[in-house]
Amino acid sequence: QVQLVESGGGLVQAGGSLRLSCAPSGRTVSSYAMGWFRQAPGKEREFVAGINRSSGTTATADSVKGRFTIARDNAKNTVYLQMNSLKPEDTAVYYCVARFGTYYSLRVDDYAYWGQGTQVTVSS
Repeated sequence: QVQLVESGGGLVQAGGSLRLSCAPSGRTVSSYAMGWFRQAPGKEREFVAGINRSSGTTATADSVKGRFTIARDNAKNTVYLQMNSLKPEDTAVYYCVARFGTYYSLRVDDYAYWGQGTQVTVSS
């Protein structure tokens, strides 16, 4: 069983930045396609960013494109979500996800492993 350990959430003013980190316990990040989802109050969980297992190809949702970046550091066994120019609408619980296989997915159901979630709150 894989546990994804997240860190880095918090409260920030609009226009600020945060970096989320995610590390799989007992496994290496290069074993999985990984990503980030978020869920705001009263809304469904939505895809934010993904990174392929081998090639490192990444993608981000249109709502965060140009502001958020996903990256993987194999030496530190960590996946990051760098969030810049944060907006109040980015307020949500952010989840790190992982799946066996080569490619990330935009679908919630395609991920077997989920972190506990970390709260990001952006004040206006």
